[in-house]
Formats: sequence, C-alpha cells, structure tokens
Amino acid sequence: MSFSAVELIIKKRERFELSTEEIRWLVANYTSGVVADEQMSAMAMAILLNGMNRREVKDLTLAMIDSGERLEFDGLAMPTADKHSTGGVGDKITLPLAPLVASYGVAVPQLSGRGLGHTGGTLDKLEAIPGWQASLSNTELYSQLAEVGAVICAAGSGLAPADRKLYSLRDVTGTVEAIPLIASSIMSKKIAEGTKALVLDVKVGSGAFMKTLDRATELAQTLVALGQDAGVNTSALLTDMSTPLGLKIGNALEVEESVEVLAGGGPADVIELTVELAREMLSQAGVTGVDPSENLRNGKAMDKWRQMISAQGGNPDAELPKAKHSHQILATESGFVSRLDALEVGVASWRLGAGRERKEDAVQFGAGIELNVQIGSRIEAGQPLMTLFTDTEEKFARAIELAGGAVEISNSSVAQRKLILGRIS
Repeated sequence: MSFSAVELIIKKRERFELSTEEIRWLVANYTSGVVADEQMSAMAMAILLNGMNRREVKDLTLAMIDSGERLEFDGLAMPTADKHSTGGVGDKITLPLAPLVASYGVAVPQLSGRGLGHTGGTLDKLEAIPGWQASLSNTELYSQLAEVGAVICAAGSGLAPADRKLYSLRDVTGTVEAIPLIASSIMSKKIAEGTKALVLDVKVGSGAFMKTLDRATELAQTLVALGQDAGVNTSALLTDMSTPLGLKIGNALEVEESVEVLAGGGPADVIELTVELAREMLSQAGVTGVDPSENLRNGKAMDKWRQMISAQGGNPDAELPKAKHSHQILATESGFVSRLDALEVGVASWRLGAGRERKEDAVQFGAGIELNVQIGSRIEAGQPLMTLFTDTEEKFARAIELAGGAVEISNSSVAQRKLILGRIS
C-alpha cells in the first residue's frame, strides 16, 4: 500500500491519528530515502505539537524496530535484563551496575552510546581504560554474555537504522523534546536488543532532559507502556538530576569513581542508585530476596567487572589518563552548600574537554571536574569547592566562570537530597 508523505504530514498537522499502515509506510520509506529529510522534519514538528496516542507510539516503535535486525538471547542459560538512563551529569551508574547484576546470574546486554553536549557517554568513559574496545560483532556479544554475563558495547549499525536517521534529524530541527519521538527512539533500540527485562532511569532536574517531574513522569509512563506492549518486563525509576551524581564528572574520573563503588566505597548517592537499580533489574528478571549491596562489599561485583573489561581487551589494572593541568575553585564564604547545579557543572566539564560538540569530535579522557562538596556540605571560606582538569590550559577561563556560578552557599543547612523521586511499573 502506498501513501503520500505530504498527505500524512497534513493529517498529523490537523490533529488526526495516523493508521498503523500509514506509520509503517512512513518509517520504511524514510529509511530507504523515498521520504525526504525535509518531509520527515515537518512530520516530527507535527508530532511535537500535536502528539501521538499510545497505539500510534507503539506502531512507530515497532516500525523502527522492523527497519533493522533483532538480537535474540533465548539460547542463554540465564535471564537477561538491561537498564537505560535518559542521561545526566556524573551518571556513571552503568559501569558498576552491569557487573553487579551479572554477579547474581542475570545477563546484562548493555548497548550504550557516546556523549553529546553536557551529558557524558558510557562508551567514552570506558574508552579511557587502555585497550578497551567498544565495538563487538553480534557473535562476540553473545559469546561474552554467555561466558562473563555482562557486556557494555556500542550498538551495531543493524539495530533500528530508522531511529539513527531520525535521531540526527531531530537534533537540528528543534524536535528533540517530543515525547513520542523520545520514547520510540529509546524503546526501538532496547526492544530490538532482545532483552527480556528493562529498567529505565528517567532523570529529572536541571541537568536532565526532562526538567520537571510532570514531564518526566509522562515520559516514564510512555516508555513503560511501550515495553509492556512489546512483551518486555519494564519499569522505571524517576531520579533526581538537579545536582551531579557523585563527586567526579569526566571520563577517566567517572571510571575511577565506579571502581571505588565496586571496591565497596564511593559516594553514598552513587551507591544508593546503583543498588536500587540493581534490585529493580533483578526483580524484573525474576531474582528476588537478595540485597545487591552485599556483592559490592564482598568483591563479587568487582570480579565480574575485571572479567568484563578484560574480555573487551581492556586492562583493569592500567593507570587511567590524567589531565595535564588543574585549577581549584575556592569558597569565598563559609556556610552550607544550598545549590550545586548539575547543568552548569556539566557544561563546565564539557568546556574543559570531557565532552564533544559534534559526534565526530574527540574527547579528553582526563578532563573534567572533581567536587569537594555536595548539597548540604559545610564549607569554610578558602576551602576548595572543586578542582577542574584539562589538557588545554586556555579552556579554563570559560569553565571557571560557569563552575563557580553553579554553587551557592547559605547560612543554614538545607534538606537532604531525595534521590529516588518515584517508580512506574
């Protein structure tokens, strides 16, 4: 059956539903090049302005899945579970989480991406480890899952190619925020990946994609409904991203902090979120009655981490890259840290070289920020608030201004940060 792209754009512009057949035609013909970028741009804007119902979003997701291949893990002797985060500042949770969940006999096929803008990418962090390789063939991925139980790697080009094409288009047409497009983008890749259980970490706050709890809740509900409709056990945690996660932001710095957590230490907020997400993943995969923090303390998660890194050519004992230059920002007054803005810290880290402006840009593995305080910390005038790192000294000027402005100090203590803001299941 053939349709007209212009007629479908007008139909959605006028707030009508697109049929299953219309959506499938649109996605297939956009992927093959019959529907032009400017036509899909117009459709994306119509979807942003007028939305889609649950059936339409499901059809869009399934059509994007069908544009490529699907992975199958039915032959594994263990259940599978995966996690997806909508992204934030200092969000290194995947690194300790994947080996932790695998240490309980649940396979974790974690297909991850690279950072763009102020949010870091999991692959960039792991590539700070000498020798570690992000790209695996489907056969290598399956073999590592069977032998080690955990894989963090790049998604192959065969998974949801329609999403990859539409994703880059949304970035330059002001349609990134459309919840139907966000949801279908995330879930087309995750469902095509073949996992049987999925936990979503939907971030809320200044450093997140969704700034308000209402918008984040709407996205989480849409994502969970898509997963359930596709037969994947899916749930979501809504978590705070108004302030950075942990104390280290930047590629090698976040690997360091992840290893601290796997060694039984690390910041309390990183431990809390890692354990909560692990508990949720294990539950969705049918493993209940365990306390995931136990395998952080007893070294089993660390053993799994070492196996996972080694299997992909990395040296878990190698020294991580260090930046050539550092600069401390000191407190100008005494009091309690009442604001530590995630977005401003994230952009400052990006300006130091930890992130990229374009997908083809290289990152500085040693660049980033190490915080000396978190929300509620008591600080004296003259004490360090944070240390900035870069290989390019001239990058300090713009980063210092932004990072310094991210912190506010008050005379009275502030309420403790609430990390888990809600659950959708």
